[in-house]
Amino acid sequence: MTMVNRQRGEIAATLDGRTWTLCLTLGALAELEASLDASDLMALARRFEAGELAAGDAIKVIGAGLRGAGNDVDDAAVARMRAEDGAAGFVAIVAELLTVTFGGGEAG
Repeated sequence: MTMVNRQRGEIAATLDGRTWTLCLTLGALAELEASLDASDLMALARRFEAGELAAGDAIKVIGAGLRGAGNDVDDAAVARMRAEDGAAGFVAIVAELLTVTFGGGEAG
């Protein structure tokens, strides 16, 4: 079982049948600001709060979270991964990751 520290913004997610740790570190958030064309962290948070999430955004969020936790995985590899429950599983991973990052770690 993968041990995560939700107070540090870590979550565990199963992708391709493997359990991974994801974390949106400050570097990962900076990566997301750049890749999603957000001017700052507040703009990034507002975008996610508005529920604006394309499939490409989910790939970028999950990829940044994987890399933030120290995994050597690029977005092309993330795009090929499968999640339990398909697209709904990816949305759940993104939602949980954003909740622990911006919401203080109380989710799930």
